[in-house]
This record gives sequence, structure tokens and C-alpha cells, in this order.
Amino acid sequence: MSEAFDVPFTSDVMPEMLTNNSKIKFRCHKGISCFNACCKQADITLTPYDIIRLKKRFDIDSSELLKKHTVPFQMDGDGLPGVKMRTDDSGQCLFMTEEGCSVYEDRPTSCRYYPVAHMAMRPKDAATDSVAYALVREDHCKGHEEDRELTIGEYRKEQDVGLYDEMNREFSQLILKKKSAGPTIGKPSELSFQLFFMANYDVDRFRRFVLSPSFAKNYVLDDAFYKEIEHDDLALMKFGFRLLRQILFGEVSIKEREGALEQRVEERQEVMDLRRKVEIERHRQKEEQKWKEEDGDADKK
Repeated sequence: MSEAFDVPFTSDVMPEMLTNNSKIKFRCHKGISCFNACCKQADITLTPYDIIRLKKRFDIDSSELLKKHTVPFQMDGDGLPGVKMRTDDSGQCLFMTEEGCSVYEDRPTSCRYYPVAHMAMRPKDAATDSVAYALVREDHCKGHEEDRELTIGEYRKEQDVGLYDEMNREFSQLILKKKSAGPTIGKPSELSFQLFFMANYDVDRFRRFVLSPSFAKNYVLDDAFYKEIEHDDLALMKFGFRLLRQILFGEVSIKEREGALEQRVEERQEVMDLRRKVEIERHRQKEEQKWKEEDGDADKK
């Protein structure tokens, strides 16, 4: 199974798989005739690290960033939640200006890589994932006609993607594991999807969740951990990956308090029983009202 995260929008990706040492011809600059053209067809999938960079740039809460600048989508047939950059009705990136990208220093991963597609792959039965690259060629892009040759590695260094790759690695592994596991883990619950979205994208809401007394009742975590994640978004992001691997795949790395699982099961059963009672009562009231209306109609006759 493989997953390509960084193709900015629907494109013809050349089938040849490239390595870090493969050479390409490309240059983008303000004087080129197609400048900003790629931003007018923006279909940008955001990673958790992209969210952190952008929310810090605007100095806003992650929930506000998600509401103003992203749209949700499903990453697979099970409904695994993801987010894309919001655009205007024509598909143009809202951060685009005549001078170029207004968030250039904090632009998302896929924007940095374009026109290179970053491919995170895990062959069937392989223990670890691998990385390859491909070149995206689109009619509007004239950068491929520029007389400059460089390696993929040189281009990656030029676009400063090393830190982004490092920060995105665990997220891509999480997605790949979900895809490669397939039917063996079954479709995750709606609650698991909600946690997936919160931990990966709504980081400030996730922080409040982890710092809540109810979370502390379930997991054994020391004071140093809570102090660190109270203000460190990256530490919280990495903890979120651990928690999701534990919940989705049973990779236990966070110690649970004794009896916590049994208590959650009992609490969930109580909630289910309460919901069932509410539904029964609602149905009884509905039937009673229906009977009263029918009885009233009979009296009128």
C-alpha cells in the first residue's frame, strides 16, 4: 500500500519513481509567465504540523483556524477525517496575493514540495515504510522549461522541507498503517474518528481534553508531561500520535490506570442504557400523542 500526501491538485504524475539523487529541471520565480497559476487551482491537504505552523502565524486558536481556513474531507472509504486548505469559489488559495504567497515562510508541506510529489509507501508485509518521489507536470506550469538542473535532494533543501518531513513522518506512518491494516482492524468507531480529528488538527481542543481530570483518571502520566504539553504544541502532537496508535492499533505505550478500561466500559454501558430509556420514553410519548389526536378526531365525528 502507498499514500501520496503532497500532490497539490489533480495532476498527471509521471510514473517514474525518483530518488533523492534524481535530477530534475525546474525553477519558479516572480518573473515567470505562470507565476501564481498553481495557487489558482489549490487542492492542499494539510498535515498536523501544517496546522501548527499556520495557527502560530496567525496567533489564533486551532478551532478558529479550522473554521476560517480549512474544509473537512474523508481520506479513505471508512471516512477517516482530513482537512484541506479553504479556497474561494474558483479554487484559488485565499493566501495568494499579486506578490505571491502571503504565508510563504509557513506554507504547507505540499506547497513546498510542488512540483515534486512526495510518496510515503509501505510495501505489503514490509516492517517499515519507504519514501520515493515523482515529478508533477501540468500544462500551466512553465517552471519545467527553465534552464536549471538540480537533484531532488537539492530542491528539498532549497524549499526547507527537511523539518516538515521529520514532523510529518509519524502522521504518514499512522495513515499508512490504517491503510495496510485494512479489514484486520475493521472500521474504527465514530468516537475514534472524532479523537483522530481532534488530536491531529484541533490541537488546542485536544490540549484541553488531555489536561482534563477525566483523562487523568484513565492514564498514568507524570507532572513533567502535563507541564510540557501545556504550552508545547509539538510535544502534544507527538503524544497524540502515540495515543492514536494505542487506541486504533493496540500499540500500548501509555500506561492505563488499573480498572480504567472496565470503568469506561461500564460508563459507556450506562450511557447506552440511558439513551435506550430516553428513546423508549420518546416513542411512548409520541404514540400517546398520536392516540390522543385520533381519539379527539373520533369525538368530533
